[in-house]
Amino acid sequence: MTDFYQANCDMYFRRTVCVDPASFLMPFARALPEDATVLDMGCGSGRDLLWLKNRGFSPTGFERSPGLARLAAAHSGCRVIEGDFETYDFSALSFDAILASGALVHIPHHRLAFVLQNIAKALKPGGIFYISLKQGQGETTDGFGRIFYLWQASDFEDIFKNLRFRVRHTSNTASVLNSKDAWLGFVLEAL
Repeated sequence: MTDFYQANCDMYFRRTVCVDPASFLMPFARALPEDATVLDMGCGSGRDLLWLKNRGFSPTGFERSPGLARLAAAHSGCRVIEGDFETYDFSALSFDAILASGALVHIPHHRLAFVLQNIAKALKPGGIFYISLKQGQGETTDGFGRIFYLWQASDFEDIFKNLRFRVRHTSNTASVLNSKDAWLGFVLEAL
């Protein structure tokens, strides 16, 4: 993956910070215990961090782009950890929930199970994990040269089973930013 998010952090921040995440985050929020600690993977603009914080949760961001990490921390007032979710050692962290809203769209199909397993090391037993990915088949490249890997709901049956996740809620929603895109969302519980 090129460094698109670092090179374009200001533009990406402005484009995403104003989106109201309530429509896709409410099922996740309803599954959380009061005062839950939440790790927001690929927190981008910090929009979801602020939304969670305003609802009484204790969110922490995780972001690969130093520029976005800085903007997210300033926007949300939350701590943001800089790192890459493919190589970071999540075993030293402990959260009630993990949010990966659109964060894993650039992970190739054959790497997703490994990345989820690595991230899940930060999840407490019985914790809640939300993941959303673009729906479709194969992969697509946008006008910026970013590769997005597309998924069908059935692609996750074995992945979730092998990682010992139970699906509590699924969703299929149109993108707020691009009407041509559809998103699959899963609220998972660690068994």
